[in-house]
Amino acid sequence: MEQSIVFIALGVTLILFVWGKLRYDIVAILALAFLTVSGIVPAEKAFAGFGHPAVITVAAILIVSRALQNSGLVDVLARWVDQVGGGRTLQIALLCALVTVSSAFMNNIGALAIFMPVAIHLARKNGYSPSLALMPLAFASLLGGMTTLIGTPPNIIIATFRADVNEAPFNMFDFSPVGFFTALAGLGFIVLAGWRLLPQRQAPSDAKNMFEIDNYITEAIIKEDSKINGKTIIEMRSMIQAEVMVLGIVRNNRRIHAPSPQRLLDAGDILILEADTDDLKHFIEAAKVELVGSQKLRKEAEGSGDIQTVEAIVQDNSPLVGENAISMQIRSRYDVNLLALARRGRQIIQRIGHVNFKAGDVLLLQGRRANVQEAINSLYCLPLAQRGISIGKPRRTVLSLLIFAAAILAVMSNILPVELAFTLAATVMVILRMIPLQELYASIDWPVIVLLAAMIPVGIAFETSGGADLVAKQVLAWGQQYPLWAVLGIVMLSTMLLSAVINNAATAVLMAPIGIHIARELGASSDPFLMAVAIGASSAFLTPIGHQSNTLVMGPGGYKFGDYWQLGLPLTIIVTATSIPLILFFWPA
Repeated sequence: MEQSIVFIALGVTLILFVWGKLRYDIVAILALAFLTVSGIVPAEKAFAGFGHPAVITVAAILIVSRALQNSGLVDVLARWVDQVGGGRTLQIALLCALVTVSSAFMNNIGALAIFMPVAIHLARKNGYSPSLALMPLAFASLLGGMTTLIGTPPNIIIATFRADVNEAPFNMFDFSPVGFFTALAGLGFIVLAGWRLLPQRQAPSDAKNMFEIDNYITEAIIKEDSKINGKTIIEMRSMIQAEVMVLGIVRNNRRIHAPSPQRLLDAGDILILEADTDDLKHFIEAAKVELVGSQKLRKEAEGSGDIQTVEAIVQDNSPLVGENAISMQIRSRYDVNLLALARRGRQIIQRIGHVNFKAGDVLLLQGRRANVQEAINSLYCLPLAQRGISIGKPRRTVLSLLIFAAAILAVMSNILPVELAFTLAATVMVILRMIPLQELYASIDWPVIVLLAAMIPVGIAFETSGGADLVAKQVLAWGQQYPLWAVLGIVMLSTMLLSAVINNAATAVLMAPIGIHIARELGASSDPFLMAVAIGASSAFLTPIGHQSNTLVMGPGGYKFGDYWQLGLPLTIIVTATSIPLILFFWPA
């Protein structure tokens, strides 16, 4: 009975993961609640996952990763790449190599976020589509995560499962022999041939600007006899039914940015408007205002120098996901204008306030520099335009590296367990102000933390109920005529396919017990099967939803869902063919 309940819960959970309408952390909490109410998971252990070493380690590493970003070290590398000449092959090779190395020691999303604006800048400067570079960059971040214990959450999870079986977890660089050579093979393919398989979703001539917004922005002056003279902006909207956004007002040669709906309009005011041709024509006629038609007015008005326009991409943990500009009150809360939105390379301007945001959307935000930056940070978006590179203070850079190295040495020498070593490292970095207090909790990807904390008890229930053992026996019954390497391949490919549609951390939680039980049935060591699950969980190359890195590049690259197969399928084959012999060599059964 328990086994049936667990299978039902997992089946519904997987369907909800794939459906994607509910965020994965919510789905995981629902699965945990169902199993707890059903009595499968004891109530007193329902939230034990929040104290699990894997969860603590992931949170600590995310904080340390942010501190390393703040140190300026990776930004120096990004500036160096920006100055490199040569052809696109060399540029893509350098970017992918740096992202791979960075992802081995810091959050792969953070590594991608640093180098993605550089890749877009290089592509635009050298006349080729960003789509040729961004997917290789995302896949390189996944390859880098395979190489160390802290490279990706699935490795940390696999290490804790190994501790339950062999009484000792995998160490910091136990993943490196297999991960390094697998990543090297994957990078070689991406750099030499893989990027050539990708479509140029934006023509080089159009790549300099993702948004053509100037055609939709104009100026109109309010005359004495204008119907909106003496009215507030909100009254104007109720009087004149047109999709027109007032981005700003020039009054007495002074620019008022993102005016309040209660702002009174006076004769002589110049309205900076965003609208398409039909709505603008209707507004001009109904409001009896006169077009000025010169960008010079808004650019030369006092205060215009501080107004900037920035492209930013919505991350999947952003509070924007599922909401729209009106419900989030972006304008009133952050004093910024949302000018346009691009989804999969297609620009959206009309009725933009009513469009629900999705992860991977690219937003065009306008506002004063400080306000735009605050909005980007608060909404968990990533700036796409090349930022001013922060070199960082040499002392801070060296000190952060020393603390990071000390944590690694403490783990390698078995002085401290990984969760304690990196928690101490994160604490020291906070005390030394290498990461500001306001960034401390913002640097933690809370949906992933909640997902892990909820799925760990679910995974334990899957194992203790006999579900993992049943699946393992079914796999062996189907593949009993095959040699060990083939069974290992089945486990790895199953993990890859699962990680293509659900979060890879959840995949590791579900597949690790199956791998352990298959090893027991074969009378073999569990190590090669756990390594197969680790590699498979990090190989989410087939879809844009399998990993956050894939989702992040979808909008800026203008990719379609099927584009990921073009590079992802051959890369999956190469990773499988390379890693299985390596696993059997370094981790014999």
